[in-house]
Amino acid sequence: MTGRPTITQLAAELGIAPSTVSRAFTRPNLLKPETVALVQKAAEAAGYVPNHHARALSTGRAGAIGLIVPDIANPFFPPLVRAAQNYASDLGLSVFLADTDEDPLREDRLISRMAPQVEGLIVVSSRLASARIRPIADSQRVAFINRDVPETYRVLLDTTAAIRSALTHLSELGHRRVAYVGGPPQSWANKQRRSAVDNFSKVHALEVTHFSADPGTYEAAKALSDSVAASGVTAVIAFDDVIAHGLMGGFAAAGVDVPKDLSVIGCDDTLATTTFPALSTIAVNVGAAARRAVAALSESPGSTSLTGARIIFEGTLVLRGTTGAVRPTSSPLTLEPELDHPSPRIVQAGHGSDS
Repeated sequence: MTGRPTITQLAAELGIAPSTVSRAFTRPNLLKPETVALVQKAAEAAGYVPNHHARALSTGRAGAIGLIVPDIANPFFPPLVRAAQNYASDLGLSVFLADTDEDPLREDRLISRMAPQVEGLIVVSSRLASARIRPIADSQRVAFINRDVPETYRVLLDTTAAIRSALTHLSELGHRRVAYVGGPPQSWANKQRRSAVDNFSKVHALEVTHFSADPGTYEAAKALSDSVAASGVTAVIAFDDVIAHGLMGGFAAAGVDVPKDLSVIGCDDTLATTTFPALSTIAVNVGAAARRAVAALSESPGSTSLTGARIIFEGTLVLRGTTGAVRPTSSPLTLEPELDHPSPRIVQAGHGSDS
């Protein structure tokens, strides 16, 4: 070939239809892997580069999806982003990432600005009011993860049954006073987990005390740890592993032993093996949720919105080293004053220090 090769020239050289060459770059999932490999190898040898702008004009497809998260610094979200990006790449799609910084107004603006530029949006842990989500879902191709609004397309990581298992486990260890330490108040998952703790604690006649570590950071949880330890509870269920990690940092600084003095259970299984002891937690399949949302957007490229559906992936309780039998007395713990220069916390070999 001379000059910049075209799809037609590449197809003629391979003896296949131009549409097959096009699909090898735009919808590789529709072709046999060996066909995709053949086209890509020939394209590389010929110096062919797909013109994504021309493709968007001719097909109405942008070749990209948008992914909006509330806090990319939270370790829950990077594995989800990676899973979405890897699966989208397998489907010939790029991913544009945006962070709302837990701000619903910024989230609303990002949705409005990104929607015209992509084939669809994945909005994770939306902080928007339900009344705002419905019109967005009716007019845009949006898949929501961890936000349950009727008649929208949503993929949910449901921890209800796992929280019941966690409370059963704590009850069997003799605990009668439990704390739930919540995260961002706008979070659907936070509301779901708090409700599950309240409902299932009644089954075992457990007394529940609520605390909020808003905005859900390690620092906020650590600052709250003295109040939790002094409340007389003997076990804690945290909104997520970040909060559990922060609490354990505060407990360690105050001389509170986990699990001898207090049992701790996290949620999401993002930091569980970086704590000492290793954190008991509720594992959720963020990768499966991300792939399902990407698939929903890729399966209906011509639609103006997604048909409402409720896809659920259930969490699982994973017991490690932070739960134990209730201490002999449920009286408030005696806390040691935190040193000006506390010793560094120990983490398991092969892992970094607290972040």
